Amino acid sequence: MRGVAFCFICWPGGPVTPPPCLRCGSRTEYYSSGVCARCHPAGRPAVDSCRDCHAWGVTRRHDWICGACNHWRRAYPAIAECPTCGRARSLGRHGVCRLCHVQAQRLRGPSGEYDPVFANRHGQQLSFALGVGRGSVDAKAASDEVTNAVSALDPSADANLSYQQLTLFNSRPDLAILGRAGLELRGHTERAARLEALARDIGSRHGWSKRMISDACIGVRIVLGIQDDPNGPINASDVEQLRGLGLGVSSVLTVLDEADELTDDRTPTLDRWALPRIATLPEPMRNEVLTWFDVMKNGTTTPPRRRPRSDITVRLHLHWSLPVLQAWAASGHTSLREITKTMVLDALPASGNPRSTTGQGLKSIFRLLKARNVIFTNPMARVKTGGHANRQPVPLDVAAIHEALVSDDPARAALVALIAFHGLRVGHLQRLQLSDLSNGTLRVDGRSIPLADPVRDRLSTYLDLRARRWPNTANQHVFIHYRSAGRSESVGKRWIWLTVGSGLSVTAIREDRILNEAHATGGDMRRLTDLFGLSVNAATRYTKTVDHPDLVEKAGSPST
Repeated sequence: MRGVAFCFICWPGGPVTPPPCLRCGSRTEYYSSGVCARCHPAGRPAVDSCRDCHAWGVTRRHDWICGACNHWRRAYPAIAECPTCGRARSLGRHGVCRLCHVQAQRLRGPSGEYDPVFANRHGQQLSFALGVGRGSVDAKAASDEVTNAVSALDPSADANLSYQQLTLFNSRPDLAILGRAGLELRGHTERAARLEALARDIGSRHGWSKRMISDACIGVRIVLGIQDDPNGPINASDVEQLRGLGLGVSSVLTVLDEADELTDDRTPTLDRWALPRIATLPEPMRNEVLTWFDVMKNGTTTPPRRRPRSDITVRLHLHWSLPVLQAWAASGHTSLREITKTMVLDALPASGNPRSTTGQGLKSIFRLLKARNVIFTNPMARVKTGGHANRQPVPLDVAAIHEALVSDDPARAALVALIAFHGLRVGHLQRLQLSDLSNGTLRVDGRSIPLADPVRDRLSTYLDLRARRWPNTANQHVFIHYRSAGRSESVGKRWIWLTVGSGLSVTAIREDRILNEAHATGGDMRRLTDLFGLSVNAATRYTKTVDHPDLVEKAGSPST
């Protein structure tokens, strides 16, 4: 309103419920000057239904009337109550409104009888308004018109599109109760035969066992049998139900994905973790944090443009800031627009890593929301929160590393050897390919590393075991397990952590190796950057410990 600096949502003591529209009386989509977005000249209301025949697809430009009803009104200007539907509308020569007339025309009897009362006794079939002056047509005609347009653009397109009857309730069948036998026979025969042939071809290429190929074919037939649309794509959530029957899911997903007949509708891990936590906040604050979450996760191409951040970054920033957000919500604040700099200073921890991490999370949220014009000011501006304190690297117990190097598990011995001798990271171990090993040399991130003799011996033992256990695998990664052997994906970080052992960590072993090298070379920073691919700042963290009295004797002796 003129002279008022607040909208109804930001009204002091509010939010305040907007008044009804002065023109149409609507209590939704309030815009300005007492009218809603549908009536205000500067508003941009969405597409809506025709006021007379309810055909969807009209705009405010033609006063929410489709072209056919505009023509009907000009031809029959007299307005009276329709004897069929009871609405006050323009009545045609048959004495009914256009909506009832179209329904009666659509349901004419076998001899062409025109009976509006009989045709409209159970309701009307609504339609689409396809452009001004072209009137409205029913859903079948609209689909036919789209089909003809596609065929005109692409002669090879199939004009015989299938129609799907939508389900009334979204329910998941219990496959364990139904059993395999009945579900296998329900799938479309031709489609199932094509996907089964593809499953056998993929199995032969990836070295699947006969049991794995058979389970993949059975799983394909079952997921085809539970589909509402026999020709539509298959949801990954439907494939996940095969676990209840004891069938493998990954092989079926691989087949459907290669056939381009899979729709991945599963909820991402980050969403499953973050959304329930964000949902505990009040609605205005929840919507603001959801805006930040969406931009951080997916990025945006609208100015100010922003690239998507990694899931770890999004999770850490939300984890660090969520306690403060929940505390503000508990104290009665419903929006981040209410937060002031004083409130931020009171909520931040006094010092140390808790202050820096909480500050980094809050800065991430407030900076983004200010840039997107969601909040008016950034209360974190010019607030000093300090940096994260670096943990000083310390040497490990030599006995624990030695026990892992002589382990009976060839995979564990090879993994620990690559970390303890050459300082590889978890990502390096995941991405390591067979082609990266050549003549005793390992290629990692553009670096050529001559392998130490103990590492070569343990890698050779593991590769022999790998060839005996999975002789036909097409996976080119060095480290695989029974699940990844039939696919081309790398192993997960969790498998590496579990294989290395609970008493050791990859990061601790790598830091021990770099620390030992720093003390053995007298803090040669250039050597650390060349051997382990460190930046200058990361190498400085280790060279600073060379003169530390507690580490000189421990780190100066070899640890492996």
